Amino acid sequence: MATPRVLILRAPGSNCDQETAFAFETAGAKAEVVHLNRLLERPVLAADFQILSIPGGFSYGDDIAAGRIFGNQIRHHLRDTLQEFRAAGKLILGICNGFQILIKSGILLPDRADEPQATLTLNDSGKFEDRWIWLRTASQKCVFLQGIESMYLPIAHAEGKFIARDEATLNQLDSAGQLTLRYDLPQDGSAPDAKLTEAGLLPYPLNPNGAQRNVAGLCDDTGRVFGLMPHPERHIDPTHHPRWTRELRERGDGVAVFENAVRFFG
Repeated sequence: MATPRVLILRAPGSNCDQETAFAFETAGAKAEVVHLNRLLERPVLAADFQILSIPGGFSYGDDIAAGRIFGNQIRHHLRDTLQEFRAAGKLILGICNGFQILIKSGILLPDRADEPQATLTLNDSGKFEDRWIWLRTASQKCVFLQGIESMYLPIAHAEGKFIARDEATLNQLDSAGQLTLRYDLPQDGSAPDAKLTEAGLLPYPLNPNGAQRNVAGLCDDTGRVFGLMPHPERHIDPTHHPRWTRELRERGDGVAVFENAVRFFG
């Protein structure tokens, strides 16, 4: 199997780039962390890679809004580069702040459109949420989620509430299988009385930000561009689990996400 090369694109304020590189290399890829300015200077660099990943953190201090400045740089200076990257059959992954960046660039997620179809906004709780949550895969459209039914991963964000432009857009994305990752009920029985609200939402903190239809991750119409608020790169080793001494497991739940990306090029 060929070893895919991964471009980890960081900027001032990114702080999960090394963890993301470790996760990809654990899965069998070769990762390289590159500053955004290097790609702005030489966009042709992207052609040397098969996977592009934008990691979590607080790019540019989350000034204006989380991911907005980085997203605007992509929109105005790297639009053609990233669209060509996707058109070449390659993979793009945005994690947490990376998801915010992708969706606010307005050129990759959910799909190619003249106007934004969705956004990620302030959590309903009005505060930064840092906790572990249960997830389920709602469709197999996304390359990164192939064969994955559920995961237990950490989240850490203040602006993770997914909202579509309107109900018609939300229904279209849902029926197309693009709302591919959802917050879920605990599978360890820790919330036996939890019930969906009238709007079909899980109660807080199971849905930690109030996202429409419990959306935690979204893919484009090809299934090869994926953004998610949880951090799969933070659950790679079994000891990353908060109860690892009591709930022994062979590996972290996040590994499969990165293995799927590597397998795609096998």
